[in-house]
Amino acid sequence: MNWKKSIHSEVNNIFVSDKTPNLNDNISIKICFLETDDILKVVLRAIINGEETHIPMEYDYTENKLSYYKANLNINQDKINYYFIIKHKEYGYLYYNRKNVYSYIPTEDNDFVIIANYDNPEWVPSSVFYQIFPDRFNNGNPLTDVETGEYEFDGKKTTKMDWKNIPLEYKDGHCLDFFNGDLKGIEDKISHFKELGINAIYINPIFESKTHHRYDCTDYFNVAKHLGGDEALISLVEKLHENNIKIMVDVSINHTGNNHKWFLKALSDKDSIERTYYYFDENNNYRAWYGLHTLPQLNYNSEGLKDIIYRDEDSLVKHYLRQPFNIDGWRFDVGCHTGRADKDQLSNKVWKNVRKEIKKVKKDAYIIGEHWEDNISYLLGDEWDGAMNYFATGIPLRMFSKMVHRRLWQYEGKLGISEPCTGKELDKMITQHYSRIPNQLAFLQFNLIDSHDIFRYHHHEEVFDFDLYKGIISTMFLLPGTPSIYYGDEIGLKGHPYSDEGARYPMEWDKNKWDLNYYELYNKLSKLKTSEDAMHYGNYKTIYADEDTFIYARYNNKTYIISILTNNKDKTIYIPTNIIGLNNKTGADLFNGDEKIVENGILRLDLSKTRNTVLIFK
Repeated sequence: MNWKKSIHSEVNNIFVSDKTPNLNDNISIKICFLETDDILKVVLRAIINGEETHIPMEYDYTENKLSYYKANLNINQDKINYYFIIKHKEYGYLYYNRKNVYSYIPTEDNDFVIIANYDNPEWVPSSVFYQIFPDRFNNGNPLTDVETGEYEFDGKKTTKMDWKNIPLEYKDGHCLDFFNGDLKGIEDKISHFKELGINAIYINPIFESKTHHRYDCTDYFNVAKHLGGDEALISLVEKLHENNIKIMVDVSINHTGNNHKWFLKALSDKDSIERTYYYFDENNNYRAWYGLHTLPQLNYNSEGLKDIIYRDEDSLVKHYLRQPFNIDGWRFDVGCHTGRADKDQLSNKVWKNVRKEIKKVKKDAYIIGEHWEDNISYLLGDEWDGAMNYFATGIPLRMFSKMVHRRLWQYEGKLGISEPCTGKELDKMITQHYSRIPNQLAFLQFNLIDSHDIFRYHHHEEVFDFDLYKGIISTMFLLPGTPSIYYGDEIGLKGHPYSDEGARYPMEWDKNKWDLNYYELYNKLSKLKTSEDAMHYGNYKTIYADEDTFIYARYNNKTYIISILTNNKDKTIYIPTNIIGLNNKTGADLFNGDEKIVENGILRLDLSKTRNTVLIFK
């Protein structure tokens, strides 16, 4: 066992006396490692007023054979980054940051970071989200249905679908095939949420629009009448809150629909303020998101637009956070595109201001943005709280399952199968993300495998294996942040992997048609996530990775929760759990209750008997 692997620290309640300090607060910071007589010196190396500052650390105590050292730090600036220096008799000087242990001075990219006065949505790390595509979830009020031929949009007419129908592909339905799920339908299923174990929902756009996905907003200040209107949202939020369930609403402030009243005014009156909200050239041509003429892009050079979207007291982002709506957060569609138009690269500036205005109204509002790639510029503490974490969950975990990266299979026109990434590669893909963002934001990542924008994992029949799927979902649930269940995944909802419409089938409410293996998986993981402190702000550490296996732990010195993900069926491995302070304990498998024993800091696993699962030691 390599002693260096036991070195650990985080910005959480275990290692920092106040994980969200205010400016000028005095806090203590700790580091731990396996007890040894070989330590000569431990130093906290921080950047104070631009200068490297060394603060000696003193021995504090030993617990579970891990020795803790402590130093005091004054939070004299808005953001302080630091790492640790250890002088060891055998290894010499070691430098430990959030990514690794080095024998040389590392760059500061992976430093620990403490942000002063961070408006932390404290409720998020203990939450399990349930994503709902409203039109496809449940019809609670048929009186608000969209009827066949009710209106025409972009030369096509609406179609009212039967709940048992299969969604029309775009070439046939043009996103005008309505199953007529609504907000009353969501409210009617609160009992389902509680039984499943979730305590937050994320709903796709709900404002007036023409299509069933509602990303083509025509009026930000009115909930779609076909979803039940403003009163239905007010009622839904009240009922959710009565049942201790939070709600986050999806919106795009990157573009509107081309039937939005602002856009229609801009087209008809070149001197109107609404004209400044969009990009027009001298020939009356306008810029549209992805070149889609139905989605004209918003121009954040416009002072009027900034007022109505986020600066005014009754601006869009504030309007729904306040009573009578009282939502708990925003998910911003295509967040990485917002404010970007060739020479105009205003995105980060826009989001800094959006955050500032939102937090004026509700300090614990949760703010996330859509971004599929490396999203570090948005996750430094002054823009989003989290991102749709495809980058460190959905993409790498699918790659471990032989799935080709989304962009590649789209280019090739087929799903494809590739060699799975190794456990070591998976560890690196996850760690590279979490080690770069401030630790305070790591616990706010929005982790997901499926969504309305990508085929459901279980629909890729060429590679699907339920045992591996169990490991994939368990890994996603245990990572720092909050997990998201896409509606229907908990029952193995039908569909296909060849288009977005295949991931948007209407929810099946006949329980006789549910696959209860899925339900048991999500039910047990949801209850574990919401109830165990170790799953909220607990430590995260990879404790084993090889060519086909990835194992990590969430723990808080009292409870140790271990995720096992493997493509191997027949080997025995020995996991050094002493590096996390787990020495001699008896635990159990979350799913089947089988007893597991750690002896002298080693967990022996026979992968022919224990494969993809979660182990709990208390």
